[in-house]
Amino acid sequence: MKSDPQVEPSGPGGLHRVKVAVMLTLASKLKRDDGLKGSRTSATTSDSTRRVSVRDKLLVKDEGYYQGGKFQFETEVPDAYNMVPPKVKCLTRIWHPNITETGEICLSLLREHSIDGTGWAPTRTLKDVVWGLNSLFTDLLNFDDPLNIEAAEHHLRDKEDFRNKVDDYIKRYAR
Repeated sequence: MKSDPQVEPSGPGGLHRVKVAVMLTLASKLKRDDGLKGSRTSATTSDSTRRVSVRDKLLVKDEGYYQGGKFQFETEVPDAYNMVPPKVKCLTRIWHPNITETGEICLSLLREHSIDGTGWAPTRTLKDVVWGLNSLFTDLLNFDDPLNIEAAEHHLRDKEDFRNKVDDYIKRYAR
């Protein structure tokens, strides 16, 4: 995995962002144990009011509705991490039942408190977050309890038209 971290100047409230330009396939990403840990440590020397933001490009290919799409996510790692989950947002416009068009993500492991017991725990890592995001593109497509209700209803109404809309979004926003 090749990365080129860049620290942006401090913004309002002392917020620093670390940009990491990474093109990856999830399979190769998840085989590595180092994941994004190196990116986080680059900001551990900063004072406690600063957060780290990591941007990754996630390449999904060879399976499912979203094959061939490149989706960018922003991950903010708060000072209280590992006790609280990172904040993750999808920066690429997408037609998905668990991701809104504005980038909000419905993934239980990103919740601090989860009824089903699958929420964030201090033992989780950024690698777990990447696994969870991958699952949103494969096995955890949730059409029964969606965040983007319109996308889920679209899938129930007309699966072929849903696929066409996903393909259109990939061509327009995820190349």
